Amino acid sequence: MMAEKEKMIKLYFESWLKKDAAILENIFDKDIVYSECYGPKYHGIGQIKSWFADWNRRGTVLQWDIKQFVHQENKIAVEWYFQCEYDGVTDCFDGVSLVLFNDTGKIVHLKEFQSKAEHIYPYGK
Repeated sequence: MMAEKEKMIKLYFESWLKKDAAILENIFDKDIVYSECYGPKYHGIGQIKSWFADWNRRGTVLQWDIKQFVHQENKIAVEWYFQCEYDGVTDCFDGVSLVLFNDTGKIVHLKEFQSKAEHIYPYGK
């Protein structure tokens, strides 16, 4: 069961790389609540599809690599690295998504958190 949930998350990340929204209705519950790491929040699959289309008109996901999965019952934490070009500016950061699945195996809640990809070591390594 966890392998299927991991596969769904991988397919979601790949959909951004391919700019292909076809998978969205298959992996997200119709009442999905999605919180992005920098503030926006989306309610329902309709808003997710609108956001996906709007974002991909202005940007391109260049890389979205999964570092690890952490499982707990119907929840998965995913650590990742993300790089994109948006409105002509390239940016990257590390992040974590907390993903909650419903009883039918669809994602019903997703919350993202980000961290700067480049770290400083004020006291040395």
